[in-house]
Amino acid sequence: MADRPGSTGARRRAGAGWRRPGLAYLLLLPALLLELLVHLVPMAVGVWMSFRELTQFFIRNWSAAPWAGLRNYKVAVDVDSAIGAALLRSLWITLAYALLVVVGSWLLGFVAALLLQRPMRNRGLLRTLFLVPYALPAYAAVIAWNFLLQRDTGMLNHLLVDNLHLTDDRAFWLLGDRSFVAVVLVSVWRHWPFAFLIIMAGMQNIPTELYEAAAIDGAGPGQQIRRVTLPMLRPVTLVLVLVLFLWTFNDFTTPFVLFGAATPEQADLISVHIYQSSFVTWNFGLGSAMSVLLLLFLLLLTAGYLLLTSRRRRRAV
Repeated sequence: MADRPGSTGARRRAGAGWRRPGLAYLLLLPALLLELLVHLVPMAVGVWMSFRELTQFFIRNWSAAPWAGLRNYKVAVDVDSAIGAALLRSLWITLAYALLVVVGSWLLGFVAALLLQRPMRNRGLLRTLFLVPYALPAYAAVIAWNFLLQRDTGMLNHLLVDNLHLTDDRAFWLLGDRSFVAVVLVSVWRHWPFAFLIIMAGMQNIPTELYEAAAIDGAGPGQQIRRVTLPMLRPVTLVLVLVLFLWTFNDFTTPFVLFGAATPEQADLISVHIYQSSFVTWNFGLGSAMSVLLLLFLLLLTAGYLLLTSRRRRRAV
């Protein structure tokens, strides 16, 4: 029997309906507070520091640092000065680094996912082995690469010179021009398993009927990849490329652990460059201004990427 509008049961259900949204917000409150403490508060402090002449003389009392206004930003973007030119050069190096890592990681992940898509012997073991670089702690993995890339005792030079006899000279992989190649190699090794995992999940969602229909129409393996696999993976690829780009562009662990605080000029990624501007020269105001500019640059780049991909998606529909 249904309750009357003014009955106790109806009032209880109405009260429960009003309490449920409040309970949901209450349960979200700890996560919001944690997000506020971990991300938003340091970000706000960094923006505040960028408007101050916060140098080594005011470390004990940050509030006493003189107001600088936009002076730190002007110094950072002045490409005619040594500081601005070095920051611009670091930006170009980081862009090249991020693009190479994203392309290399995606290609390796796609090839590995394609090879393991069909049933084969020991497929589960190979999948596990492919994910090992992604599961390893970043610090331990990069330290291992640091030993592998040593000039005299590194295994890479030992393999190239002593075993394969491809060259007679032992290369300096952590110095000079080859340092950029080294950091790209290590970063691709670290990130391609994530691309493999995402692409493999995307391939498993492609209906097998599409491949069967393509085979009936006479499409070979290459045409099936070009006409079926790649178009169906486009939504996954768009998100994966953006995530990989943001990860690699902000990557600090790989270059810092690989080279230490004295990063070679050829591998002067912007994350390490900002660290050196802040904690080596003790100019936290300038370093904070560089960080804010980097944040704005990535926000604009991300917004442009999302706008471009959304337009292409609408045209395709």
